[in-house]
Amino acid sequence: MDERERRSRVQAKKRKMYRRARRRQRNIRLLVVMVVVLVIAAIGGRFVWNRYSPSNEKADLKEYYGLMNDEDYAVVINDRVIEREDGIPSCRNIDGQVYMEYSIVRDYINKRFYWDSNENVLLYTLPTGNVSVAVGSKDYTEIMEKKSEDYVILKTEGKTAYIAMPFILQYTDMDYNVYENPNRTVVTSEFPEKTVAVLKRDTAVRYLGGVKSPILTTAEKAKTVTVLADEDDWKKIATEDGFIGYVPTSALKDVQQVIVDRAFAEPQYTNISVDYTINMAWHNVTSDYANSFVLETIAGTKGLTTIAPTWFSVADTEGNISSLASSSYVNYAHQSNLDVWATLRDFDGDNGGISSYDETYELLSYTSHRERLVNQVIAQALQSGIDGINLDFELVSTQCGEHYIQFVRELSVKCRQNGLVFSIDNYVPQVYNEHYDLEEQGIVADYVIIMGYDEHTAGSYTAGSVASYNYVKQGIEDALKHVSSQKLVAAVPFYTRLWFERPKTEGELAEQEGTEAAEYATAVTSQALTMRDARGTVENAGVSAQWDDETKQNYAQWDADGGTYKIWLEDLSSLEEKLKLIRSEKLAGVAEWKLGQEESAVWDLILQYVN
Repeated sequence: MDERERRSRVQAKKRKMYRRARRRQRNIRLLVVMVVVLVIAAIGGRFVWNRYSPSNEKADLKEYYGLMNDEDYAVVINDRVIEREDGIPSCRNIDGQVYMEYSIVRDYINKRFYWDSNENVLLYTLPTGNVSVAVGSKDYTEIMEKKSEDYVILKTEGKTAYIAMPFILQYTDMDYNVYENPNRTVVTSEFPEKTVAVLKRDTAVRYLGGVKSPILTTAEKAKTVTVLADEDDWKKIATEDGFIGYVPTSALKDVQQVIVDRAFAEPQYTNISVDYTINMAWHNVTSDYANSFVLETIAGTKGLTTIAPTWFSVADTEGNISSLASSSYVNYAHQSNLDVWATLRDFDGDNGGISSYDETYELLSYTSHRERLVNQVIAQALQSGIDGINLDFELVSTQCGEHYIQFVRELSVKCRQNGLVFSIDNYVPQVYNEHYDLEEQGIVADYVIIMGYDEHTAGSYTAGSVASYNYVKQGIEDALKHVSSQKLVAAVPFYTRLWFERPKTEGELAEQEGTEAAEYATAVTSQALTMRDARGTVENAGVSAQWDDETKQNYAQWDADGGTYKIWLEDLSSLEEKLKLIRSEKLAGVAEWKLGQEESAVWDLILQYVN
């Protein structure tokens, strides 16, 4: 082998070794890359798994239902878990019987149950009288009949009352079931059309939509659930045993709308309906002497069907009344073809009667006080020969709402039994007076009157109309959501307010600092005027009122006495716009506050639209 061949072999060997080295390096790099990829894949897989795999975490059901101890029962009503923050158990198992706390029954199941914590009596008002139950008794009275159950109907803990579920069922269109682990009572008292579906498989019902949300329960395959809301891939559902949560949309089939037919017979409240379109005017009677002017008062009217003298006022919180009722007045009215619906009011402080929210609460929150008041009013009505009772309670606080509406029920029963038309006066519906419960009034009363005035009152911080068109229109529309047009009467004012505005002094602003009044830089006062006096005031000021199409009233203003006078007139033009509303809504009629404030021409106008 010569030198050249030896070198060639050496070089070939080196090249072979180099290629092997390169292959080893490449393989190492590939191995590293593969390891890195596998690590990344593992991390990513774990991330995906952690993020998207279903959680098996169980929800704390005692916390979910708000259970405080083993004796308490959670409450689910109409597919809603009822939560409380006052620490009072909503439902209890007492001596083997399940009892529901009164306020839960009233607010969510049947508002006609009424608990008098002052005199320890439970009432339920039927069209012909009360069901009455004493604490700790199996016996009760239904109207005049003595009855008994095989369980204690009413239990108390302090001032808190608990009613046995079977007794609630007796007077309520409802279903209920009791479950354990955890303890819960599931009630259905509303039966609207609803969406239901069937589960395709055993499915976890989660607290929220999403596979990571804790599990409330597992609903079995083929069970029917109620669908409450659609959230795309998830549906909010309610199970029959009282769990409200979420399941995947894919777990449901056979989605459909259903209506539950019920055989329960609701009590029927019969009403007295007059056979004419009502045209009622209030007659503000403040003394026996004023009664003697009834003929002069009604002489100038036309088409009037009903007169409402303000005869009855509450004398004290025990339920005694002051009465100005006059048989002679009634006879004169009847001779003029007028029905008499005497008004009962809770504000008469100037004459020694009650005149505060606290006094009205004290009166109505005692069953014996309400009973005395009802009996005295009915006795006076029968003695004087009147045709109806007109209730005008305006000092009812939110706290007093349940007591007031119970009084309305009880008075309605007595009026019905004695053939007296029962009407109730109300403010224009607003959020702050919802406790007057127009819906219940519309069931138990014969007529519901909406007082379409006092949009701006004597105590208002700004000047404005007494009864602008939209105020009255909205009031009627809102009332019709709760009361049928055949029962609704709209009241209009025969008065207006003359407003006077002037800038406040620095001293006044300093004195009012920190109060609501301080938010207004203008001092405002007003006085109520009759139609005639309002028109004369504008004429004497030497100005002309101009039609305001927003309020649909004639408006005038003028500067004098260091300030500005403003007036939105109640006259034939503004009244006609309101009468058009009443006719277009086919209401039961119109009422007017008050006789003696009108101009004579209004009666011909009312005749055109009402009679």
